[in-house]
Amino acid sequence: MLYRLTFISGLAVGYVLGARAGRERYEQLRKTAQRVAQNPAVRNAAESAAQNGRSAASKAAGTVSSKVGHRLPDSVADRVRSLRDQRGAREDDWGTSNT
Repeated sequence: MLYRLTFISGLAVGYVLGARAGRERYEQLRKTAQRVAQNPAVRNAAESAAQNGRSAASKAAGTVSSKVGHRLPDSVADRVRSLRDQRGAREDDWGTSNT
């Protein structure tokens, strides 16, 4: 019961403080976030992180596949193989900018 009362009080205090900040503060935060997101340095860093993540995931998938791939049922191994073949045929565009 004490937990619920504490939670509800915190929720009420957060609501009141949030309402006081109002729409102007929300708009100010939104504009700042848009400026940061449109910054070329931030976009390049995000793209680089996405490429490094894809590379690491690919290496991890290869390592896991080589260590436990022989233990997978044939149906799962066939499905993984077909998905890998489909993905290799076309390059994805995650993390790339169109600017």
